[in-house]
Amino acid sequence: MSAQRTERLLNLLIALLNSKYGLRRSELREKIYHAGAASDAAFGRMFERDKNDLREFGFDVETVMDHGWNSDDPATTRYRIGKESNRLPDVELTPHEWTVLLLASQLWEQAALGAAATNAMRKLQASGGLADVELPAGVQPRIKPAGQAFEDLVAAMHAQHPVRFRYLAGSTGREEERVVEPWGLGSRFGQWYLVGYDRLRGARRYYRLSRFTSAVSVLEKEAFTPPAAFNVRAELASLPELPLAFAVVDVRKGRLLGLRKRSAPAAVVAGEAVAGEAVAGQPGADGDWDRLAVPYRDAELLGEELASYGPNVRVVAPAELAGAVQRRLASAAAFAAAPVPSFDFADAGPGKRPRKRTSEDQLKRMLQLVPFLVHNQGLHIQDVADRFGVTRKELENDLLILICSGLPQGYPDELLDIQWEDDHVFISQSLELNRPVRFTVDEACALLTGLETLNGLPELAEGSALESVTLKLMAAAGEEGLRAGALSGPEVGPANSANLDLIRSAIESGSQLHLVYLSAQKDSLSERDVDPLRLYSMDNTWYFEAYCHSAAGLRNFRLDRIEDLTLNGKPVSSPVKPDGGFPAKLFTPNDDDTLVTVQLTGRGAGLADDYYAERTAALPDGGLVAEIRFGSTSWLPTFVAQHGGTVRILEPAALAEASRDWIEAALAQYAS
Repeated sequence: MSAQRTERLLNLLIALLNSKYGLRRSELREKIYHAGAASDAAFGRMFERDKNDLREFGFDVETVMDHGWNSDDPATTRYRIGKESNRLPDVELTPHEWTVLLLASQLWEQAALGAAATNAMRKLQASGGLADVELPAGVQPRIKPAGQAFEDLVAAMHAQHPVRFRYLAGSTGREEERVVEPWGLGSRFGQWYLVGYDRLRGARRYYRLSRFTSAVSVLEKEAFTPPAAFNVRAELASLPELPLAFAVVDVRKGRLLGLRKRSAPAAVVAGEAVAGEAVAGQPGADGDWDRLAVPYRDAELLGEELASYGPNVRVVAPAELAGAVQRRLASAAAFAAAPVPSFDFADAGPGKRPRKRTSEDQLKRMLQLVPFLVHNQGLHIQDVADRFGVTRKELENDLLILICSGLPQGYPDELLDIQWEDDHVFISQSLELNRPVRFTVDEACALLTGLETLNGLPELAEGSALESVTLKLMAAAGEEGLRAGALSGPEVGPANSANLDLIRSAIESGSQLHLVYLSAQKDSLSERDVDPLRLYSMDNTWYFEAYCHSAAGLRNFRLDRIEDLTLNGKPVSSPVKPDGGFPAKLFTPNDDDTLVTVQLTGRGAGLADDYYAERTAALPDGGLVAEIRFGSTSWLPTFVAQHGGTVRILEPAALAEASRDWIEAALAQYAS
C-alpha cells in the first residue's frame, strides 16, 4: 500500500463514517478518487479493493439501495459505515482489573501476539483510560511459544489458510509431509500442540511442534472453515500423557550435575529401563563414564537436551532416543559445514529482529492514534511516540497526514484538527474517529488467552478481578472473542511454591537471600548472597532477578535449580534496581561481552529475539544472520547442538571451529 493510497483510504473512511444517508459512487469518484481513477472500470476496481482493506481494519461498508419509482427512474446505490456497528464498546475497569489485564497483555511480550496485545490495550485505553496501577512482585508470567512455527501457525489459523510442513511421525519414526487445516494451538504437558484436519489422511490429528522438521509454509491461496465453537483447551484435555520410561545413558565422570540429579544408576532400575537384551550388546561404562537411567516421557524432548551435552553423554538405549540425538547432531554438523551466504547489516537497526513497517501499519496506527489523543489530551509528543513504539519523526509524519484528512469538501472545519504546540499534542476535531474500532481476532485472542493462562496463579484465581475482567472482555470482543478458544496457553503455576513465597516475601521486606545454585552452563554448584529484585516466569519455568554480590551484577536464577534458599539476616545493600523493562531479560548484554555472528534458518529465526540480537540481516530463504552479545562463550557449542541444524556460528572463527569440533566429537561416539 502506497502513502497516497493510505491517505485515500483515510479520507474514504472519514467520508463514509460522517455520511448519514450514504454517498453515491459518482460522489465518491469525484471527491475521493479524482486523481487516481482514469475510467469507471479503474474506479470500480480501486473502490472494491479499498472496501476490502477497510473491512480488514474492522469497518464494514454498508450498501444502501434506493429503488426508483418506475422503470425510467433507475435505482441509486449509496455507501456508508455505521457509527456504532464497528466500534469497541466502552469498557470500564477497576484498578484491580487493569492490573490483571496488564499482566495478561504482557504475557506475549516477545510472542506472535505481542503486537496484537499492545494494540488491544491501546484501544482499551482510548475507550476508558488506563488506571495508574503497579504490577505485583512475583506475578509477572510470560509465554514463550515454540519458535517461528508458532508465529506462522497463528497467522494461518486466524486467516483460515492451510499450512504445509515436514513432520517426524512418532508411529513410524520417519519424516513425512503434512498439509493441515490449523484449527487450534495449545500447550499441554509442557509441549505445544497443533490440532487440525490432515488433508492427506482425511482426519483430525494432533502435532507436537517439537517434531516439526521444516519451516511452516502458509497456503495463502486456499481457505478452510474450522468447526464451530472449537476449543483447543477442551480438545487437548482428552490427550493422554505419554508413559514414563527410562533411557540408559553413559555420562562422563563428574559432569552434568543437573542430569544426575534426576537420574539413578542404571543397575538400580535396569528392569524398568529397557529390555535386558537391548542393553546387553552395548559396552559397559568404563572408568571415565557412569551408566545412568534417566526418566523421560518424550524421546524428542530428551533427545534435544542430550544432544546439547555433546561428547559428555552417549545414549545406550533405546534406539529411538539415540536416533533423535544423532539426527540433531548430524543436522548441526551439516549446517556448520554449509557455504556461508552473503549478507549485509547496512540497513539493520538495533534491537529486535526488524520487521519492515508498511503503510498498512501506519494506517492502523493512525486509527488508534486519534481516539487515544481524544482521551489523553496534552501528552508530550515524545510520550505519544513511545506509547506507540515509533520514533518522533514517524509520529509527526502520521500527524501531518491526519491534519490534511477530512470530508470531501475540505473546508477548514471539516478536517481533522490536531495541534502540537510546545511539543504537547491536542485534538479538537476527530470526525467520528474518536472511538476505537472493535477488536480483531488476534487482539481478542491475545487478551482472552492471556487471562485464561493467569488462572494458574493462585493469588489471582482467588480474587474476583480475573473473572470480572474476563467477562467484560468477552462482552466487548463479541464474535471475535468466541474464536479465542482456538488458542490456549501453558500452565504457569509454580512447581515450588515455597521458594517462590520466600523470594516474594524477601522482595517486599527488602531482605537479602543466601542460595546454593546449580549453574547449568558451568556445570557446578555455587553459593551466593543476593538482593532479590523481581520474580517472573517463562511458560511454567520461574526465575528471579537479583543483584548477585559474588558476580557484582544483575543475574537471573531459575527456581528449579536452587538447591537451598534461606534468609541470611541482612537487608539488601545494593543500589542497583531493575531497568523497568518487562519482562526481565534472561540475558543482559554488556559492552565487554563477546559479539558473535550467527546464522539462523527460517525455523530458528525467533532466536534473534530471544537472545536480543543487536543487528540482523534477512536472507532470501527466510533465515537471518544476527549479531548477539554473549557474556560466556564456552556454552555456545551446547547452544548450537541443542537447536539441531537451525543455528550455527559464523564469527569469531575460533568459536565456529570449536563448535564444529565439539559436535563432530559427539557424533563420533555413535559411529559404530
